[in-house]
Amino acid sequence: MSKAQERNQEASVYIGNLDDRCTDELVWELMVQAGPVVNVHLPKDRVTQQHQGYGFCEFVSEEDADYAIKIMNMIKLYNKPIRVNKSSTEKKNIDVGANLYVGNLDPDVDEKLLYDTFSAFGQIIQPPRVARDPETGHSKGFAFINFDNFEAADNAIESMNGQYLANKPINVNFALKKDGKGERHGSAAERLLAAQAKKHQAAMPNRLFADVQPSPSQPNGQGGGMVPSGGVAPGYGGGMVPPPMAYPPPGHMPPNGAPYYGGAPPPQWGGSH
Repeated sequence: MSKAQERNQEASVYIGNLDDRCTDELVWELMVQAGPVVNVHLPKDRVTQQHQGYGFCEFVSEEDADYAIKIMNMIKLYNKPIRVNKSSTEKKNIDVGANLYVGNLDPDVDEKLLYDTFSAFGQIIQPPRVARDPETGHSKGFAFINFDNFEAADNAIESMNGQYLANKPINVNFALKKDGKGERHGSAAERLLAAQAKKHQAAMPNRLFADVQPSPSQPNGQGGGMVPSGGVAPGYGGGMVPPPMAYPPPGHMPPNGAPYYGGAPPPQWGGSH
């Protein structure tokens, strides 16, 4: 059995829109508040060794993964709303061009409200992007939303264009392409390419975690990945962080030196600090 198959994909979540300063340790420290963590993996560039803005976290159970999605999705790390969803579906998400422009936004409309509103129409492949003034951080009154298919984008346009959001009627249409020729996304050619890509993606084998090696101290493949050490890393600011769990259940604890969350330390960790 391959190492990719050994990992429980249903108990794994995809974590996207990570700031460059995020580390495996920081992600572990955040995710363990939802449940005991087996593995954290942020794929890195082979040359620079910098992560590429996303990663995966494997929990002990599918219930823990579902709970992490409910409480962690769209919270902010280093003032960037992270995206947390099931990794088994994330692998199917590619940018097919189902990209929307949302205009005439009220200044109070933020990424979280846009996500909560438009995710009702389908899978959003990255957090909504509100155009903001780089100096003040204030909204410029428009945003972009990328769906994983044109059906969702069409439904969003039909349902939301002209509707009120935070007391202002919003404009929803396909976004202009970046080539500067004035063409909008959603053309027949794009839709044909998207249909072909969907067929190709369905034929691809599941490669989740295929490049992760088990920890030398855990040859059976359980655990692996980076674990935190030392104190809690900074950077949770800007979003709601869930209440800490007491500590991971016996048998699912990070090695010595990793933080636990509240309560008296379990006996095998000792009582001194």
